[in-house]
Amino acid sequence: MSAKSTPTKASDLLVAALEAEGVTRVFAVPGEENLDVLESLRTSSIELVLTRHEQGAAFMAATYGRLTGKAGVCMATLGPGATNFATPAAYAHLGGMPLIMITGQKPIKKSKQGQFQIIDVVGLFDPICKMSKQIVHGNTIPALIREAFRVAEEERPGAVLLELPEDIAAEATDAPVLRPHPRHYAVADHTVLQEAAELIRSAKMPLLLLGAGANRKDARKALSRFVADTQIPFFDTQMGKGVIDERSELFMGTAALSDGDYLHCAIDRADLIINVGHDVVEKPPFFMEEGGTKVIHVNYKAAKVDQVYFPQIEVVGDLAKSITRLAEILDGPLEFDDSYFRLVREETEKHTSEGADDPRFPIIPQRIVADTRKVMGDSDIIALDNGIYKIWYARNYKAYEPNTVLLDNALATMGAGLPSAMMAAMQYPDRRVMAICGDGGFMMNSQELETAVRLGLNLVVTVLNDSSYGMIRWKQAHAGFDDWGLEFDNPDFVQYANSYGATGHRIERTEDLVPTFEAAFASGGVHLIDVPVDYSENQRVLIEELEAKVCLI
Repeated sequence: MSAKSTPTKASDLLVAALEAEGVTRVFAVPGEENLDVLESLRTSSIELVLTRHEQGAAFMAATYGRLTGKAGVCMATLGPGATNFATPAAYAHLGGMPLIMITGQKPIKKSKQGQFQIIDVVGLFDPICKMSKQIVHGNTIPALIREAFRVAEEERPGAVLLELPEDIAAEATDAPVLRPHPRHYAVADHTVLQEAAELIRSAKMPLLLLGAGANRKDARKALSRFVADTQIPFFDTQMGKGVIDERSELFMGTAALSDGDYLHCAIDRADLIINVGHDVVEKPPFFMEEGGTKVIHVNYKAAKVDQVYFPQIEVVGDLAKSITRLAEILDGPLEFDDSYFRLVREETEKHTSEGADDPRFPIIPQRIVADTRKVMGDSDIIALDNGIYKIWYARNYKAYEPNTVLLDNALATMGAGLPSAMMAAMQYPDRRVMAICGDGGFMMNSQELETAVRLGLNLVVTVLNDSSYGMIRWKQAHAGFDDWGLEFDNPDFVQYANSYGATGHRIERTEDLVPTFEAAFASGGVHLIDVPVDYSENQRVLIEELEAKVCLI
């Protein structure tokens, strides 16, 4: 047994436990109930990243978890500070992002202010977290921190909340820090791998699907080799983009819509889908029907059965190792007819390249996506907020490397795009990073521009300006309702950016977009680019043209 350590303050022990977990940053909007922890952080090796809203702090911490696989840490006070963590907690919980939230609380041993600001934070967060606990004694801190990180990081990753009352934070404790240890996932059983291989060999038109789980771990090498060896065409979900280079001749497209796209012609014709890393939390890329296409589920955990998802074979275990073993059993290229898939791919390429050079102004989404791809390198990162443009980027923007397209297709919350991009810029200062936001989503956390400037980040923020909640307005029109209730007025985004110390730009000609992108990246610092967007193409391209298509026979 470990010897007892010298008595120390519980908040110091908490911070020492965070340091032992490798935490280098805590994102926070502190309150008075966090003051002991704040003081302990001041003398630690951990950087305090002060944000302007608790959502900004937690979205940044969740994105750190998404990019690294290690839990990001954020901190807020009780009551209204804690409740502002609710949306990012759900974002991390559904999106599979390891996140640790530490919230303060009034003293629990002796009340000083009655029920002022007190709500049941632990109970509130329990449904949207993997674990939600109050720390009731300083001696329990090492075990709770170790368990919080284990739970947050293990598959399927997600959010954990720890509530630290201020009297517990100030008390003395002599408990020792518990050190983390490496974790390894088991490999799928050989029998089920053999069964999966036999089903693949017997398939006449197999497809490989890559979901978010394949992006969470370093599975790129194993999956790229699997595709090269077997020559099975692949497609991905929005959160699986970039696991395998989408320039591949075997790439069929991204399932940006749930059904009815050109890609779904291939999905409907496939007799087997090898589903790697996808689960039903992300919007379904295909719908299963009894007696229809067979599905092999390959993931760290067993499938969650749903009305649209009930796989016939489940390969459960370390994802990369399972795929490597499966490739070894299959041993080389397979015999199947991919001529139909090649035709669908050609049609998809033709469809998604339309409008890439369209000179209209305001700028149509296809041109904006194409111009973005022109200025971003293979490993550069775009982080999208939520709106109709997300569908355009998912379908038309090819990702070349894992986690270079950060979007949320699970909770699909607005307001996360800017903080997510800020975290990417902090984590990868040598890469180009661009936040792409609608004007509605941008304004939900636009105050974090000040944080980005204060942190000295190099970041381009592209605001697609249509003065409305464009996604809902489009769906309103498609549903046959009157165009009503979804328009608003925006500030002058150039002056708004300048007021924070960023540099604002306004696009007034379509041909100025690429030069403005390049100039912003070249000069460094935080730049906001106001881009007027014309969404009139939504109905024609995403509805009418797809509804009128006839899948190739």
